[in-house]
Parts: sequence; structure tokens; C-alpha cells
Amino acid sequence: MPFGLVGSRKLAIFATLCAAQAFAKTCTLKPLGHGKSDVSQIEAAISECGHGGTTVFQPGEYNITRKMHWDLVNSRVDLHGSLNFVFDLPYWMDPASTYRVIFIQSQASWFVISGHDFTLDAHGTGGIVGNGQRWWSWYGNATRLDGDGRPVSLTLSNVTRGTVKDFTVQAPPFWCNAVADSRDVVYDGMKCVAENADETWFGQNIVWNTDGIDTYRSDNITMVNWDITSGDDCLAIKGNSTNIFASNITCRGGTGIAFGSLGQYADLPDYVENVVLEDITLIRPDPQVQPLLEHGVYFKSWTGTRIGFPPTGGGAGGGRVSGVIARNVRVDQVTTPIQLYQTNLGHPGDAPSKLQFINLTFENWTGTAQSSTIVDLECSPAAPCADLTFRDINVTVPSGEAPAYTCVNVASAAGLPSGACTGEGAVKM
Repeated sequence: MPFGLVGSRKLAIFATLCAAQAFAKTCTLKPLGHGKSDVSQIEAAISECGHGGTTVFQPGEYNITRKMHWDLVNSRVDLHGSLNFVFDLPYWMDPASTYRVIFIQSQASWFVISGHDFTLDAHGTGGIVGNGQRWWSWYGNATRLDGDGRPVSLTLSNVTRGTVKDFTVQAPPFWCNAVADSRDVVYDGMKCVAENADETWFGQNIVWNTDGIDTYRSDNITMVNWDITSGDDCLAIKGNSTNIFASNITCRGGTGIAFGSLGQYADLPDYVENVVLEDITLIRPDPQVQPLLEHGVYFKSWTGTRIGFPPTGGGAGGGRVSGVIARNVRVDQVTTPIQLYQTNLGHPGDAPSKLQFINLTFENWTGTAQSSTIVDLECSPAAPCADLTFRDINVTVPSGEAPAYTCVNVASAAGLPSGACTGEGAVKM
């Protein structure tokens, strides 16, 4: 059975189950206002109704002044209002002020949900206000490293059978979403908006790391009906993500849909298997506000040499990426539609990566590119790419240029024009 059909049926089953749930307890909240913190009243309501009940947030803005964890079991949350994470950079950058439940790169989270069999429905009117503009303007284009403490806006950790519906994250300082160590999760309707409005930085990308979502050590994750405005990865499929289904995804700006980076941890191999991306649209925004739209879909791993240690260094990790399908993709002035490289943050002379990419399929791609290179595959000589399939790749390159294809260390590929692949000795650093 096609995985897309499985994903659709799974979504329908979740909707049916959620509609049938009847909870004995209901807790109703309204904002305290007058600049008061709402965290204590929220925690009390979740404690009372988070197991076997319904928690209702009336419309309005709820001030969140410290980290917050919800444990939801057989319950429902109706979030008609917004959780406003009050800007206090010194406070939030203190490691004690956030949770560290995402192992990879020691990422920080200010709001974590765990548990099982729950629905969080924001009804298209609720979600998170991240006040990211103040973070972005403060950093400007200064160097920012993963794991430096900027918080993920919404983190699902150790969740089983959870649903998030019609949720908006406005101006996330860092990643919009993360799902880690979880399974059987459905996101139906997610909007993230990371768009610079500071004229000082027009024409530059100051909203790095505002990924729409990062998946990690999670299985059976469905993402449908997403609209992501970002300066970085629209979706990032990280290590040990399996059975991922994403459909009807719109990406506005950023670096595209990423697989990786992988192979950062020398002793922890990364396996990514059975991923379907379908009905994907990537749109280049106003370049004065957000200048990036680098890839359609891209794959990246660290080299085979370990340089330093995570969260900011690493490498030499193994593993495999297999069973990926990217179909019905439309790109609008993307720089490089399809790219794969295995020298992320590498150095000349590094050993080649042993992480392998196999069984990747790209089907029904349309739109426009800003460069002539449509496909750029630069695989590792220690683990050549194999079983790559291309069907109906109809992306228009700039006028007067011929479409170009690069294939380095590709053992087998089907569907590209005869003799199209060049650059067998190229190295990407």
C-alpha cells in the first residue's frame, strides 16, 4: 500500500478518535492580563485536567515567563489564545531556564509536551508568540552556533499517539518545532513565521536556525498542511527518523527541506528510512526581507574524520539513508533544486564519510531555478550513492543556459539525460 495512503488513513483515524473522546473534567482559563505571568494558573489547569480531561484556553494572550512542561494523557487542550514567551534574553539563555530533552546538539526548549493519546488544537487562532525579532536583531549576523541556548518554541518529547492541530508559531527565536524520542504523532495544520522586519538587516538573512521542524529518534510522524516562512530548513529530517510522511507543505524562503546533518556523533549511527514528501511548494520571498531559497530537497552528512565534539564539532558517524521519495515538488527560483553532499563543516584532508545514501526517488518536479545545476550529487567514495531514480524532472534554468547535472561517486542512477552527469572528481567543501 502506498505510504501516502497510509498517512491519510492514519490522519483520518486520529480525527475520528479525537471526535469520539468525551472527557469528564474541564478546566477553563482566561489571561490574567496587566503584565502578570500566567504560568502558575496554566500549570494548575494541566495538573487538574491534563490526565483524562479537557483544558480550554479562552482567546487572549497568556504571558509565559518561565519554562513549562505539560504531561498530557488521554486528554485534550483547546488553545484559542496565544502563549506569549516574554522576551528576556539573559534569563532564557541561562541553561537552568530551559529543558534539555533534545539530545542532538544539546538543544534548549522552553515548552515541552510529553505523554500519550492527546490532542492539542489551536483552532487556527492560537499558538505561540516567540518575540523572535528582538532575538534576531540582537544577534544580527553575528556567528550563532547550534546548542548555544536559544530555545525551540514547541517540543514534543517522549510522545506516543499525539496530535497537534491548526497551530501557529509567530517569530520563533530558534527552531519552530521539534519532535524527539516519539512515535505516532500527527501535525495537521502548522504555520511558522520567521520573517525579518528590522530595516537594519534588510537584504540579509538574520533568521538562521528558524527551522520549521526537526525530527530526531522518532517513528511514524505525519505532517500535513504546513506553511513555513524561515531563513533555514523548512523541514529537517535528522538521525533515526523513520516512517515520516509530509504532504501539502509550503516553504517560503530558507534552505529547503533537509536530511541531516547526519554522522555528527562518531559512536551513534544515524538511520533514516521510509520518508515520503509529496505536494511540496518552495517559494522565494521578497529578497530585501529574506534573500534565501537555496535548495528544494538536500542531503548532508559530516565527513569521516571527527573534528572536535558535539554540539558544535564532530563527524565520523556512520549509518544509512534509504527509502526516500520526493514527488510533486514545485520550486520557485530555487538556487539548486536537488543536492547531496557529504562534507558538511568538513576540512581538506578529512577521511570520507561512511554514511550511505541509497534508494532515493525524485518524481514530478517543476518550476524554476536560479542556476543551471538542477541536480548536484557529491557522494562519498567510501559509501557511493546507489539506486537513485529521477522521473519527470522539468525545472527551467536561466535563459540561454543548458541544464547541468553533477554526479560524484554515484554507483547507480536512472532517469537523468544520457551523459548528463559530469564532475566525477569534484570535491565539495
